[in-house]
Amino acid sequence: MDGALDAADEAVDLLLDSGRAPADILVLTTGEEHPWAAHELSFGEASYWAQHDAGDDVFYAGADADRVKGRPVVVVAVNGGANDAVARALPEAMGRAGMLLIVCGDPKRINALIGPGA
Repeated sequence: MDGALDAADEAVDLLLDSGRAPADILVLTTGEEHPWAAHELSFGEASYWAQHDAGDDVFYAGADADRVKGRPVVVVAVNGGANDAVARALPEAMGRAGMLLIVCGDPKRINALIGPGA
């Protein structure tokens, strides 16, 4: 499961290295929070969501967070979570992605959850 977080972090690095603006990138996790989100939440919800609303940097959130606004690029780390929650999170993430959706995690699990032709 840590592999999904590592892959998501690598994807963000590649996006930034290719010239993508940090404000264009949203990272969602289906299991445990990304370490950045956990750190920022330690300062309180108000501060955390103020960073989201400012929209000037990469933002990390749980895939089930209703307050998250879409961005041009959404990276999803399938790093755990119940299968039904992940199956709901993936199409929601696609809806939040304006231009590009990157899904990181076990391909067998992801393919099984999105089903054929999805």
